[in-house]
Amino acid sequence: MQATQIRKGMIILHGGEPHRVVEFRHVTPGNWRAMVQTKLRNIRSGSTTEHRFRSTDTIERAIFDEHEFEYLYSDADSHHFMNIESYEQIRMDSDTLGDAVQFLVPNLRIQVEFYQGAPIGIELPSTIDLKVVQTEPGLKGATVSNVNKPATLETGLVVQVPPFISEGEVVRINTSDGTYIERAK
Repeated sequence: MQATQIRKGMIILHGGEPHRVVEFRHVTPGNWRAMVQTKLRNIRSGSTTEHRFRSTDTIERAIFDEHEFEYLYSDADSHHFMNIESYEQIRMDSDTLGDAVQFLVPNLRIQVEFYQGAPIGIELPSTIDLKVVQTEPGLKGATVSNVNKPATLETGLVVQVPPFISEGEVVRINTSDGTYIERAK
């Protein structure tokens, strides 16, 4: 994949070792070519390094075993999951999950990625339905317009939604970028 497709929480092979992307930033300095500045954590050793990729560089995503798990609950800084076939339970911390924590709701089925027998990340479904718990009141007769308003969802995620969305409604969210797609049926 292209270096410009790097996202936080993604696991890539860098120097032959699997690394988790802790931070990334697209940089376009003046008249120079665009680049992606990253902070990478080695999964095996835990060491953190910074690396700058040119936008034309190709990055290899690490290949893992995947198993279907169900999200159970969170406590302090741990998130608990259960294998739906063997009922084995595992826990992962927020640093390991990255931005995916904002989309976790009980009973959500996800793919957990394992590298050499240890859980190292999750793959979310492409969309998820979440309930709006707080937003400004909707305007009566409001239709789709260019002006959006912030809404806080049940997981604490804040997204921009159209003005006709009100508290208590369920909305569909794109998990790759955290944006509103549509009102869920």
